[in-house]
Amino acid sequence: MSAHGYIFFSRGAEGVESLALHTDKYQLNMMYAHWKNGTHLKKCVFDLYFRELPFENGFAVVAGLEQAILYLSNLRFTEDDIRFLREEEEQYDEAFLRALKEWRFTSDVYAMPEGTLAFPNEPLMRVEGPIFEVQLIETALLNMINYQTLIATKAARIRHIAPDDILLEFGSRRAQEPEAAIWGTRAAYLAGFDATSNVKAGQLFGIPCKGTHSHAWVQHFDDELTSFRAFAEALPDQTILLVDTYNTIKSGLPHAIQIGKELKKRGKTLQGIRIDSGDLAYLSKVARKMLDEAGLTETKIFASSDLDEHTILHLKSQGAAIDAWGVGTRLITAYDQPALGAVYKMVAIEDGEEWRPTIKISSNPQKVTTPGRKTVYRVIDRKTQKAHADLIACVEETIDTEKPLVLFHPVHTYRKKIVENYYLEELLQPIFRGGKLVYKRPNLEEVREYHRKQLGQFWEEYLRNLNPQEYPVDLTEKVWQTKQDMLYTIAEKIRKEEKNLS
Repeated sequence: MSAHGYIFFSRGAEGVESLALHTDKYQLNMMYAHWKNGTHLKKCVFDLYFRELPFENGFAVVAGLEQAILYLSNLRFTEDDIRFLREEEEQYDEAFLRALKEWRFTSDVYAMPEGTLAFPNEPLMRVEGPIFEVQLIETALLNMINYQTLIATKAARIRHIAPDDILLEFGSRRAQEPEAAIWGTRAAYLAGFDATSNVKAGQLFGIPCKGTHSHAWVQHFDDELTSFRAFAEALPDQTILLVDTYNTIKSGLPHAIQIGKELKKRGKTLQGIRIDSGDLAYLSKVARKMLDEAGLTETKIFASSDLDEHTILHLKSQGAAIDAWGVGTRLITAYDQPALGAVYKMVAIEDGEEWRPTIKISSNPQKVTTPGRKTVYRVIDRKTQKAHADLIACVEETIDTEKPLVLFHPVHTYRKKIVENYYLEELLQPIFRGGKLVYKRPNLEEVREYHRKQLGQFWEEYLRNLNPQEYPVDLTEKVWQTKQDMLYTIAEKIRKEEKNLS
């Protein structure tokens, strides 16, 4: 187990934690080919970014960096890994396998902190180092960032619909496997959920754990009232009763009210009732009326049953008297969009003492990459403290904030905006330098607070769930011109090659 108590890394025979083989086969084959050709130490730069926002949302919430840090910090090839690779069909050279065994991570990594609001086509992460290793880590980084960013974004959408309600993550049993449940819970919590039913996530990350009881508890007893009374006896200070096992209005609620009155006589409070089926809007309004008339005004109403931001919005529009929402399947599986689709693309390669920009061309314009070593600035208005735009700049560029800044759309360049009285926040922070962790990792509560502050930088038009305004992500003139020059150069080269072949 690592120093931070996480258990989600395979162990070799010597007990070293590693996920070196958590990669795609073609990464290893490219590493081998580079090694055979003597190009494995040549340095290059990769950007990790997504092209489209999930859920038709106005933003994404960055998550997954914590797991990525753990992965990179423990990355090495174990004896078990080498034994496995030795038997693969490629019959890798023994000298290559020895090189893998001796190899340690040496690259530089820059990333947006977890909780950052991010947008299409801007790097969430920039990795610089020998092609031998930056190629290896692509699959794992995408796996971690893609999934957790997706869940955090979904959680933020739900929090936006229910800004003042209690949100409980109930998804463990529907997650695809244990790690998805654990890290998905963490992603939901950093984006605004209040607690989880997942006890392991509570242990590992300090997330508050909450739970009621199941229908099986009620079914175990001869009658519902007896089951409620037994539960209240066991947990008099945390009594939340599930009232829909038989009949919510005629049975569950009257019995819960009786237990609530008994608890009140003992100086205790019935913390809540939970409704897990039926017409949640109607039943919650009836429940609130019955509870209030019985003097149980402090008892909260919890609801569950395949909830998401859409269901919650509709229930609220019908006046549902629900205080707390248990959200499971549709959150932890990102039910309406189960993949983010972030990519990891080479943007520069070492050329002597310089970095030479590289570009990927595609017949799909959306897949054309933006070349060069880049960073991302958030342009903030000094007066309103709201964001004007994100600006992708070359790493070596200096932007004079005392001068007006001309922002222009990277495709429709006639759409321009001049910004004055602003400052810049650089979003990509150094995480690893020379393979050494230099980032002071915030605790989860600090991440949550940072995320709340991030939300405060944006106007509601960009944050709303339905038809949000498109937030500008612009290029500096230098980045834009580099891309245009490379596109022109490649087009001319192809034209000449076609002419020579004709």
